[in-house]
Amino acid sequence: MINPAGVVAALHWDTVVADLEQFGLSDMGKVVDPTQCAELVALYDHDELFRSTVNMGQHRFGQGEYRYFAAPLPELVTQLRAAFWPHLLPVARDWAQRLGRTAPWPDTLEDWLAQCHNAGQNRPTPLLLRYGPGDWNALHRDLYGELVFPLQVIIGLDRPGQDYLGGELVVVEQRLRAQSRATTVAIGHGHAVVVTTAERPVAGGRGWTAAPMRHGVSVVRDGRRHTLGLLFHDAT
Repeated sequence: MINPAGVVAALHWDTVVADLEQFGLSDMGKVVDPTQCAELVALYDHDELFRSTVNMGQHRFGQGEYRYFAAPLPELVTQLRAAFWPHLLPVARDWAQRLGRTAPWPDTLEDWLAQCHNAGQNRPTPLLLRYGPGDWNALHRDLYGELVFPLQVIIGLDRPGQDYLGGELVVVEQRLRAQSRATTVAIGHGHAVVVTTAERPVAGGRGWTAAPMRHGVSVVRDGRRHTLGLLFHDAT
């Protein structure tokens, strides 16, 4: 089975950063193996592992369902979250500097989560999402309080084109004095995609500006699609 810390450290981070600069997202490649994907999908039906279940149709978020993990998180989820932190942290700090903002994120994920909890954001945000035929997710930003980490990771747990059709990840960037730009990606089996949580720095005529970004999922036409979402700030 894949060791999360080792495989995440071995990703092509120069390419990841370049993709984030150009598109606001990057398919980083495989980070979990098929066995781990199946184990994560199987967690979905264990009610005791989750603090909350959201029916997207009831809230007009789209169609489908997702579940937020309760504390303590499953071991593999904890390992994956911790593995990405030291590699995404320099990007977050660089973006904050370019935008002339403070960078409140400490060196360790543990210290950052403690900071969230001290601010009243003490509910875990990693989640499993399940989509069936006709399901989709509206464009949104995952903001759960004042403290926000500007990047998040989505891991595909099924095989696009085999286990399901459609269901592409959609990222839309609102560009200054221009039409919005959409980018899509079919998340591979076990692959991780990093996306911008809310906005990213974009060079303009007067320096760096913050470009608002949203992400969602296109309609699943057939089959069933599961993903694991890793956010790095907890919720109020």
